[in-house]
Parts: sequence; structure tokens; C-alpha cells
Amino acid sequence: METAQPFVIERTYNAPVEKVWKAITDKDQMKEWYFDLEEFIPEVGFEFTFAGKGHKGEQYIHRCKILEVIPQKKLTHTWTYENHPGYSTVTFELFSEGTQTRVKLTHAGLESFPQNNPDFAKESFAGGWTELVGKLLRQYVEK
Repeated sequence: METAQPFVIERTYNAPVEKVWKAITDKDQMKEWYFDLEEFIPEVGFEFTFAGKGHKGEQYIHRCKILEVIPQKKLTHTWTYENHPGYSTVTFELFSEGTQTRVKLTHAGLESFPQNNPDFAKESFAGGWTELVGKLLRQYVEK
């Protein structure tokens, strides 16, 4: 059996690291490009949930807990689903490159989700993160 590889996407934005960090840690900014979270505090141990939809409109409750915070550099949280097996982690890493910021997102543990459900396929996550990080976050921080 091949070792599961995490999904990784990297993008460079024309925006300073402070602005990108705020976009991924401030709940009012997050709802503009990401998910509408009731509460979000970028500190280790903070737990948050949000709803997402599957391909056929199924409702999935995401349960997340922050594992690591290095301001303006790194944010890691768990990513699990209510009533579904599996455990994964999402890590945002920010690299200041002058007036630009390189963002590297790693979603590890995808293979732990039910593989018979297309909503949990790596391609599904790849499509979602490509839309979020490749397009929506870029548009938000560069406007």
C-alpha cells in the first residue's frame, strides 16, 4: 500500500503577511472568503465548528481544534467531521517575501476519512482548497 501523501497547495499573493494572517484568523474576515464561523480565536486549544455541504447537498458538521499558532507564520488545526470517522490536520504556513506573502496549505490525514464517500476523496479536498486558497483568499487579500 502506498503511503498517503497530504494535499499541499502553495500560492503567492500581492499582500503583506499581516494582512494575510488577519484574513485567516479574524472571523469577520474569514466569512468573506472562507466559512462563516460563529467564533474563532487563534489560540491553542480553541475549538470551532462550521457547516459545509457535500456534492449532493449533504450537511457536514466540521469539528476543529487549534493545535499550533505562531503569529503571522503558522496556524494548524484539526479537521474532523461529526458522525464520520477520520482525523486530519490543516496547516497554513505564511512566508513573508517583501511586499508579498507565500501561503502553503497542507491538509494531512485525508486517507483516514471514509474512502467510499466521494465527498471525502482527495480530489474533492483538492478542488475545495484550490478554490479557497487559489482564488477566494487571493481575491480577498489583494483587493
